[in-house]
Amino acid sequence: MRVVIAEDLVLLRDGLARLLRDHEFDVVAQVEDGEGLLRVANAHKPDLAIVDVRLPPGFQDEGLRASLEARRRDPELNVLVLSQYVEPVYAAELLADGRGGVGYLLKERVSEVRTFVEAVRRVGVGGTALDPEVVASLVNPRRGGDGPLAELTPRELEVLGLIARGYANKRIALELGVAEKTVKTHVGHVLAKLGLSDRTQAALYAVREGLAPG
Repeated sequence: MRVVIAEDLVLLRDGLARLLRDHEFDVVAQVEDGEGLLRVANAHKPDLAIVDVRLPPGFQDEGLRASLEARRRDPELNVLVLSQYVEPVYAAELLADGRGGVGYLLKERVSEVRTFVEAVRRVGVGGTALDPEVVASLVNPRRGGDGPLAELTPRELEVLGLIARGYANKRIALELGVAEKTVKTHVGHVLAKLGLSDRTQAALYAVREGLAPG
């Protein structure tokens, strides 16, 4: 898998590159700003871009803007955004087109090597990876509401959150301490109640509903 990294902090950028190479990713370029990301994305045609939300010169949302533009230019490009804090509006904007191949993680997850590498692999092949804190922000505010999420039981909400994190049924079963068959039933109920056809739709629906309330 070919990867480019856009991160202004040299130590973090180099650390990410070493970590990914240790896990057999091909890091083809490293840059420090959004313009650099667009340049190397065009030159190298990577499978995945790992991008800090806030990049020079303004340290506002330059990384996010560059990511969106890079995906506009190359719809096959997958993007994993890293952020110091949960910024729901940014996450919702990144996921708004519903195409998958996107992720949003807090930078602190990089130290959780196994989890981080799994997220990189998942996003790199077109899946979705959401930080647990993003999942919490999208699920908890809706529990007392009147929308479709209010129809889910507490256990179904837990399952939805784990789906949004990209977990397969086996992993969800381990997390919840239940049988995999039980998880399969819960997933079916979640999809039916939300009127969705697959797990990716469920994850993206959760982000849109929880992070962009009307």
